[in-house]
Amino acid sequence: MDFKVRAALKEDCKEISRMILELAVYENMPDQVKISHKELEQDGFCQNPFFECLVAEVSEEHKSKEGFTIVGYALYFYTYSTWKGRSVYLEDLYVMPEFRGRGIGKGLLSKVAEVGKNKQCVRLQLSVLDWNTPTRDFYAAKGAQDLTASEGWHFIRFDGPNLDNLANEAPKD
Repeated sequence: MDFKVRAALKEDCKEISRMILELAVYENMPDQVKISHKELEQDGFCQNPFFECLVAEVSEEHKSKEGFTIVGYALYFYTYSTWKGRSVYLEDLYVMPEFRGRGIGKGLLSKVAEVGKNKQCVRLQLSVLDWNTPTRDFYAAKGAQDLTASEGWHFIRFDGPNLDNLANEAPKD
């Protein structure tokens, strides 16, 4: 099946938002999604975007059962390693279930890698839920290393009241 991977446009945010929710359902966390396409439009298509995104698009003749032609996305942003330098972080990679196994996920992943390499990034990082063996296997087959096992890194997060409390403890000017 022919598909193309292209940079997302502001007009694609409703479709990206739809697939973000589909991914959250797959990950058993639909209640965690708190943003809409409006926030995606603001945060990704402003003067200093917080993220970049690619979409996978099929022709009208291959559209989904529901009539969608945008069938996958990869949302990423840039980070910095004090040991290695420029890095790209893949927040989400998603392909609608009926389009999996056709090279679309690989196409999106490879395009993110190409974008990162073009910006002199030295690594591509991401996280995967521990129970998501098919996805972990997909990345491993492409050469990804699981740092949890090999280096013992833990992914840490502050959010909600804990983030508020931490911010309130900042030294005052």
